[in-house]
Amino acid sequence: MRRTVPVLLVVSVSVLGAMGTLLTLTTPPAGAVAKGFNSCSVVTQAQAAKALGSSVTPGVLGNATVEGGLACVFYGPKALSPRTPNVAQPDSVRVVVVKGSDALKWYNDYKSKVPAKAIAGYGNEAFYDGYASLSVLKGDFYLRIAVIPASAAPPLPAEEQLATAVLPKL
Repeated sequence: MRRTVPVLLVVSVSVLGAMGTLLTLTTPPAGAVAKGFNSCSVVTQAQAAKALGSSVTPGVLGNATVEGGLACVFYGPKALSPRTPNVAQPDSVRVVVVKGSDALKWYNDYKSKVPAKAIAGYGNEAFYDGYASLSVLKGDFYLRIAVIPASAAPPLPAEEQLATAVLPKL
C-alpha cells in the first residue's frame, strides 16, 4: 500500500557565481529527510529540463542552508565549473523539500527575510520571494524551487510549472 505524504515544494531562482567544488552528499543531515525520501525523489530530470528550457544533468544532492534541508540540483549545459550543489548558480534548477516539524520554522524564517508575495493555488500557502524562488508550505512539507537561467530574468512561470508537477507527489 502506497502512503501519500504531503510535501512542501519551494522553488528559488537566483543568479550567483559558482563557488567551491562539487560535493555529493551520501549521508543527509539528521532530520533533513525521511527514510527513502529526499529532494531528488520528487522531481525528475525531464521535469527539471522542461523548467529550465534545456537539457540538464541528473540531480545531485547538496546542502540547502536557507531551507535547512538538502537541495536536489540539476545543471544545464551552460552551468559554470566548478559546480557545487551547496550554492545557487546560473543555469541550474534547485528543488528543496524539508519534511517534518522543522518545515514550518524554515518556511517562516525565509519568508521573514524577503519581500514575500503571496501566491494562491499551491499547498496550504505559498509565496514568491520577489526575485529568486517559489516557496510552498503543504502539510508538514516545505518546498522551495529555484529555476536559474544562464542569462535571463528568473522565470516564476517555470517555477510554478515545476511546483504543479511536484506537489501531487508529496
